[in-house]
Amino acid sequence: MQSPCTMSESVLSLFRLLGSISGILQVTSLFILVLLLLKVAQFYLQRQRLLKAVQHFPSPPSHWLYGHSREIKKDQGLQLTLKWVEKFPSAYSRWLWGTKCQLSIHDPEYIKVVLGRTDPKVQESSRFMAQWLGYGLLLKNGQAWMEHRRMLNPAFHSNILKNYVETMADSMQVMLDKWEELISHSPHLEIFGHISLMSLDTIMKNIFYQNNIIYRLTPEGRRNLRACQLAHEHTDRVIRLRKAQLQKEGELEKVRQKRHLDFLDILLFARMENGSSLSDKDLRAEVDTFMFAGHDTTASGISWILYALASHPEHQQRCREEIQSLLGDGASITWDHLDQMPYTTMCIKEALRLYPPVPGIGRELSKPITFPDGRSLPKGIIVLLNFYALHHNPLVWPNPEVFDPFRFAPGSSYHSHAFLPFSAGRRNCIGKQFAMYEMKVAVVLTLLRFKLEVDPSKFPNPTVTVTLKSENGIHLHLKKLQKPWCDKERL
Repeated sequence: MQSPCTMSESVLSLFRLLGSISGILQVTSLFILVLLLLKVAQFYLQRQRLLKAVQHFPSPPSHWLYGHSREIKKDQGLQLTLKWVEKFPSAYSRWLWGTKCQLSIHDPEYIKVVLGRTDPKVQESSRFMAQWLGYGLLLKNGQAWMEHRRMLNPAFHSNILKNYVETMADSMQVMLDKWEELISHSPHLEIFGHISLMSLDTIMKNIFYQNNIIYRLTPEGRRNLRACQLAHEHTDRVIRLRKAQLQKEGELEKVRQKRHLDFLDILLFARMENGSSLSDKDLRAEVDTFMFAGHDTTASGISWILYALASHPEHQQRCREEIQSLLGDGASITWDHLDQMPYTTMCIKEALRLYPPVPGIGRELSKPITFPDGRSLPKGIIVLLNFYALHHNPLVWPNPEVFDPFRFAPGSSYHSHAFLPFSAGRRNCIGKQFAMYEMKVAVVLTLLRFKLEVDPSKFPNPTVTVTLKSENGIHLHLKKLQKPWCDKERL
């Protein structure tokens, strides 16, 4: 049994312990409070700095913490963007969260100034995309970008591209055959998934010296995500097979004597001649980048073009008549045909104006900038070049929501930076000609075989991810056309 004295000491020890714990908790609480106050002060000062930086640019009303992020997230059919474009004709500042502020610009002169500079892409979005693309041409900046761009330019020379028209048509015919089979059961079809697979098939066969037909190997109904995964799984195999092929006796010299090399051979030769110029990581990044850029954006463009033509049957029919007069029975399409379809080209461009595959790009200012009207921004501000807003700006394009192909009629004039489906300047899309040719081939062969109508029960809802897509897909009603010579035989 403890004595009263021992018990007293135990109680005192307990109080001392509790007192020390209480003291530690008080100090910890004080430390956390100081950190919190410092964070609040940092937040306030940073926000004040940004407010001062964009003070000359109006901003829609926003919440003090989450800015416009909730409104942007809820924006259906990009209606909020169109509303802000009308209210702020050149540019507006928009707040995302706390101290994240962007200047969104949709005036040709503003965009021209930014694209004429060498500002890098936004680091945050680049890091996100690099997780699955790597740092290829799309995400590189500075001297590294310039060296890679110079190295890759020959892969997109017109003498190379003309050889791709036949395989573009082959991939397209495989898809159209499948469509004909499907509409025998139901005329309603969601087209984006099919077009994405077809476009991936095209890029694999043409750019990467690959003969696997992705569309045929992939089970029907797989969406774009699965197609991309399949493509990435093939990347290493494609590179490995081609490198092994080039090591065979006589093969290397035979390829070297070709007047123009394709994309993958250019990459491999650059590596073989200078082992330090492209690491394995760089090589894969470029391949993955062009599989993404070569099929996803093109698939978006083709899908929206067909939707636009389905929505405007009079223009669809006029395109069809032009194509029939050029190709007759439509048995084949060649390189020479692609520049002989002025009205169809006008309709394609007008659809790309209404539905640009890449709705916008970002730049992080590396130095201060002054716009033509005298307003300026300091270094470090993120500028969003909003191509969707530019293409729907009523001060740039009168009645912007009206589908009017004659905006692009031969001899028509518009600002050099008013129509930017492939961006502009030194960092314009290196594959823009490839994309345009594939879009033309797709439209030609589709209109020769099908009449397109909008599905009134499922209108698309344009949404912005990396490319312009629709949350609920792009649904059309297809009717198989009787070929002209079949009609003659009946007569």
